[in-house]
Amino acid sequence: MTLLTKEEVIELSGMHAPTCISIYIPTHRSGQEVLEKKDPLALKNQLKEVSQKLTEQGYSDREIEAMLEPATELLEDTEFWRHQSDGLALFLSEGYFKKFTLPLEFEPAHYVSNGFYLVPMMPILTGDGRYFILTLDLEGVKLYEGTRYSITEVVVDDLTPSRLQDRVGYDYEEKFLQFRSQQEGSGHALFHGHGEGEADHKNEILRYFRAVNDGLMQLLHDEQQPLVVVCLDYLFPIYREANDYQHLMESHIAINPEDLDVLSLHDRTWNLVAPHFETERKAKAGSYQQALGSKKATPDIRDIVPAALDGRVEALFLREGEDTWGLYNREARETKIHEEPREASVSLFNLAAGETYRQSGTVYVLPDEEMPDEHSAVCALFRY
Repeated sequence: MTLLTKEEVIELSGMHAPTCISIYIPTHRSGQEVLEKKDPLALKNQLKEVSQKLTEQGYSDREIEAMLEPATELLEDTEFWRHQSDGLALFLSEGYFKKFTLPLEFEPAHYVSNGFYLVPMMPILTGDGRYFILTLDLEGVKLYEGTRYSITEVVVDDLTPSRLQDRVGYDYEEKFLQFRSQQEGSGHALFHGHGEGEADHKNEILRYFRAVNDGLMQLLHDEQQPLVVVCLDYLFPIYREANDYQHLMESHIAINPEDLDVLSLHDRTWNLVAPHFETERKAKAGSYQQALGSKKATPDIRDIVPAALDGRVEALFLREGEDTWGLYNREARETKIHEEPREASVSLFNLAAGETYRQSGTVYVLPDEEMPDEHSAVCALFRY
């Protein structure tokens, strides 16, 4: 599965043009729906409705055809529809097209505005936990990026040594007398040979893990997400000594990574990190409730939008399926709410969510019963 990167989301949230089209449809991995081509039909229906809106806005048939052409070409791309997940998101503007196959089911919808609509994707991006997984042994390492819904490998071959031998420069099995490691229940290592050789070998592992850490830090230096290590027990304290990443989980998955397929790897690691994200969400909801009535928390979208643009929003809570439309005047720092969406209206929830995410805040899209303020469909905790 391919995950959105933060850079791609920032690019999308920063796009502004007279016409930006966002399309969301549910898709299917397999089954009768795939055989009956229901997914391209769902896209065709959305494109038809978008075309009608563009006609109403004064676009010519030729202009509409050119703008929608990249999405229209997908309708006959049989290979594309064979490799779907649970949802498809498309973003089009004049001379611009991005598509994302995502592990999140969307309600069929489209939005035509002066910016892209990103709220439906927010559960994947922040609220449901983005984290990293490092599978570690002496024969190689792999890095994955995960969420509650998905897992994808991040290629790090050009950043890290592929195995211990490549780092130390000789065959350690010949260097140390009859050294071997094996997993015995808890995954302890058995060192055979002289005590000095055992210490030397641990130092070689430490050198290898430091090289791995140095390579990963080139990728993770600005990240703040948890990192879960999957390895045999005896390797974890050595890697912890080599590690510079500030968000390494204290616990690890004690197993040989080769014994897990990707789905099992995702299940095991998500079970470990899920309490972390739930605790974080509840803590921020509690902080909001405590701060309500002060200048550090508000349920008023008119105050939230400028705060998000200023980078002040630490946590933004949005109620599922709801939105508020209006306009924001950046020069006057004034938010106007429209009771009904107008042609010039923008989603104020989307504006606040995109700016919050872009400036490293957290966005939660929640069912009604989990909102920290039962009287409001939006609320925010401020950093200051």
